[in-house]
Amino acid sequence: MNALELSIILPALLASVLVLSTHVPLGTEVLRRGIIFIDLAIAQVAGLGVITADTMGWEAEGWMVQIAAVSAALIAAWILHWTDKHWPDIQEALIGAVFVLAATAGILMLAGNPHGGEHLKELLVGQILWVNYEQLIPVGIISALVLGAWFWMRDHLQGFGFYALFAFAVTASVQLVGIYLVFACLIIPALATRHIARRSLRIFCGYGVGVIGCFAGLVFSVSADLPAGAVIVWCLAICAVTFAWAMWPFISHKDDLAD
Repeated sequence: MNALELSIILPALLASVLVLSTHVPLGTEVLRRGIIFIDLAIAQVAGLGVITADTMGWEAEGWMVQIAAVSAALIAAWILHWTDKHWPDIQEALIGAVFVLAATAGILMLAGNPHGGEHLKELLVGQILWVNYEQLIPVGIISALVLGAWFWMRDHLQGFGFYALFAFAVTASVQLVGIYLVFACLIIPALATRHIARRSLRIFCGYGVGVIGCFAGLVFSVSADLPAGAVIVWCLAICAVTFAWAMWPFISHKDDLAD
């Protein structure tokens, strides 16, 4: 690996670590609660906020765009909290409906934009190889606040508090790495480590799976000149399957996650 490749990979790897820092612990909770697609839905709504801001002509990396994205995500979080209280038996289906409505709304808003296809691609697969250190500072601050809230109040985060925490974590991540990679960082490490009984060890192993998968994906994408976001998702999946297979003889085969 030459110096140029390393200078590209390092900030991208740091961006991946920041996303994983919040999404691995949140992913274990999402899997336990059985609301798998919440991250995907809120990420898509946050993306819709970005598209709305772009349509209104706001500067791509300005504060108004960030406010639009987090506002959209918080509205989605409130709606999903409300539906969870009133229709918990169909919550997963409603999460899916929110996702598809936000996705198609974005397509409709970009229908007249000559660069609409490129905008959609950036939101879905991201531009992680183009991340710079300056972009990571606000994401790092938000990630630290989300992690602090999670580890300090995780046993008391119910209802809207949990959904709102998700909204902030997703908004910070989706513009950095794209919707697909945000969802992969949430659910793939959680799936790989779901049979580990101790929560702290489960999260630690999830971080390991995530970091190794992201690093391998970045190296391979740069070497093969392939889209980084898509390659990282596949590398995460391969690392997760490998880890789960290696751990299979040692796990206590339980149906439910232990706390």
